[in-house]
Amino acid sequence: MNSGIEFRHFQQDSENFNRFETADELNQRYLQGAMHTGCGAVNACLTSAGMTPRDVDLLLVCSCTGYLCPDLGSRLIGHMGFRPDIQRGPMLGLGCAGAVPTLQRATDFVRANPGKIALILAVEICSASYYQDNSLETAVGNAICADGAAAFLLSANPETSQSVGSRGDIRFPRVVDFQSFLDPAQIDKVGLEQRDGKLRIILSTEVRDLAGPMIERAVDPLLRRNGLYRSDIRFWVAHPGGRKVIDQVKKHMGLTEEDLRFSRNVLRNYGNMSSPTVMYVLDEVARNGDPYPGDWGVMVALGPGMAAEAALLRW
Repeated sequence: MNSGIEFRHFQQDSENFNRFETADELNQRYLQGAMHTGCGAVNACLTSAGMTPRDVDLLLVCSCTGYLCPDLGSRLIGHMGFRPDIQRGPMLGLGCAGAVPTLQRATDFVRANPGKIALILAVEICSASYYQDNSLETAVGNAICADGAAAFLLSANPETSQSVGSRGDIRFPRVVDFQSFLDPAQIDKVGLEQRDGKLRIILSTEVRDLAGPMIERAVDPLLRRNGLYRSDIRFWVAHPGGRKVIDQVKKHMGLTEEDLRFSRNVLRNYGNMSSPTVMYVLDEVARNGDPYPGDWGVMVALGPGMAAEAALLRW
């Protein structure tokens, strides 16, 4: 397919689908969908690690496709049985790049508090932000975006650096370093806006040409600071914003189809779920990439701001 997408998933009752939902109905669908999908991701993550909600010391929730007060994390605490003294924090409005700065905040927490457990949840109900007009921008956004959630645990102790995830024989990496690059001159190129009380995607055609140079300006300082070259990186955990974005990043960064196969697999099977998507790519790498101790990885994502976010990983 021209989009590189074969499957997408939606938190929606197909029998009662209404393409003329009001703003209130869309926001209610975001609440119900984020709670249902988010709970599923959190339960799967905790179960795989042999933990319960009461083991978690910090809950960070990343989302951009709806607004709630009390926030989604606060609603999950009582609903799922987290401890009443848990620390929490919402990471809102960061779009497709949101999981990486959320991972950074969780990493800061476990580094400062050895032995504590941080839980990250990235959850988006993109279908609650579908808007209808006659623009190509809206048509493309509606055609590639989907619903989804990803949850990861982080921990640290004096003997081992912080690591992402814990699932039996599946190898997840430790987090080494981060780097951001923001270009405020491009702040109007990607994001969400309010129109008629509804969310509408902003997705300029310029994004695909900006993606490579911006990611480069985040990745290169990150590698230099850690004494590495691009050739040292075995796994490129790249957010698949769309087929053309992946193509441009590949060309600009000098990557291969082999380097980006995990990103294309996630795009093919799930579409662009905004913030959780890059975590799906990491899960794909951990499950199917056969990483070995000592392997390096770079996680990269592009989002509103306009921002490129990068994380250095090592198995």
